[in-house]
Amino acid sequence: MKTQYEANSLSLTGAVAMGTGVMIGAGIFALTGQVAQSAGALFPWAFLVAAIISGFSAYSYIKMSNAFPSAGGIAMYLRKAYGEGTVTGAAALLMAVSMVISESLVARTFGAYTMRLFSVEGGSIFVPILAVALVFFAFLVNIAGNTVIGPLQKVTATIKIGGILIFALAALWISDLPLGSVRGGSVGERGPASFLAGVALAILAYKGFTTITNSGGEVKDPHKNVSRAIVISLGICVVVYMAVALAVGASLSIPEIIAARDYSLAEASRPLLGNYGMGFTVIIAVIATTSGIIASMFAVSRMLAMLTEMQIIPHRHFGMPGSVQKHTLVFTAILAGLLAGFFDLSRIASLGAVFYLVMDIIVHWGVLRHVRKEVQANPIILVSAIVLDLVVLGAFLWVKGQADLAILWIAFGGIGAVFAFEHFFLRKRRPSNAHREHEPMM
Repeated sequence: MKTQYEANSLSLTGAVAMGTGVMIGAGIFALTGQVAQSAGALFPWAFLVAAIISGFSAYSYIKMSNAFPSAGGIAMYLRKAYGEGTVTGAAALLMAVSMVISESLVARTFGAYTMRLFSVEGGSIFVPILAVALVFFAFLVNIAGNTVIGPLQKVTATIKIGGILIFALAALWISDLPLGSVRGGSVGERGPASFLAGVALAILAYKGFTTITNSGGEVKDPHKNVSRAIVISLGICVVVYMAVALAVGASLSIPEIIAARDYSLAEASRPLLGNYGMGFTVIIAVIATTSGIIASMFAVSRMLAMLTEMQIIPHRHFGMPGSVQKHTLVFTAILAGLLAGFFDLSRIASLGAVFYLVMDIIVHWGVLRHVRKEVQANPIILVSAIVLDLVVLGAFLWVKGQADLAILWIAFGGIGAVFAFEHFFLRKRRPSNAHREHEPMM
């Protein structure tokens, strides 16, 4: 059973809306408080440094998308670099799982912000209930296909970007602090490792650009527009993130941001803009998180469908009708719902950071080692991307290991399980000499 891709069904504007939809939904609302907890008074600049690192990372994806646009996106890039083997399957699954983790992060954020309309704290049982409900709604929208998703993303992207900028500019205008200052914050209160750990989390706010690559086979003129959409999306998001982070810092002290880390933007709007401002911010958050999870599900389900067609992951339809992509959409929704129901925001963000950075390093190494000349990539930029990822990942592991060692065991246990699963699945499914893969020298 084949997936049903719709060639030329996404315009450049639609692809940008999809990228910003995932990034802004999962980024500034979900991660501002988490980043501030690590980076302290420098947290706005953590978003800027994360944007720079994401720019280096985007280089590999842009070069690959220009050469090999595909609905499989990253899965196809990995196959070009490593062949159809364990590394390709495991790294692609890590990307898919990290995106599902982001969906659960967005869903929990939706629940936390929605409950602020009723002055209910983030620990309420209604937060996971609302999170799971959002996952189900996003599943229903995705079932409807691109004819619904494309126009919906354009409308919601305009509303949320405009709304967020209104909040940020109003807060900065009213604030009595110099631009770039954080209320009651000391710049030297956190060490370099903590700042870099905050950068690692902030990178999650930008990784949504990869969803554009997963729809390469559906974007009009993909050899040009996929890379254009990535660059435009990153540019929009860094402006939005910096404006919002500076506004939050001008409104709340670092302890106040940390205390309200699951709904920090809503809390930041209250001192400066009152209850009406808080309500406005919550509504924008609900729109942003809803559109974010819809866009992410769209990309993940297609990526998993491509892996199925490549025979890199197993597939069972369990009696479900429709295409493979519809089936993978069901599996994506189930996993996102489980994570949203049972993990808090901090642990979800930690899992997502580790999974994504490990996968990102594997992609860069594959391009550098195996297809650099074919895609005409600059090795200095590729090496820089790998080094930057390693630095922030190392700092994050160091800081998180002191605060929550269990989540690191879960993260690396999960990575090990993914590689082991792929190894044994492929060995059982194919004769050992039927398919060869490049072995990464890592």
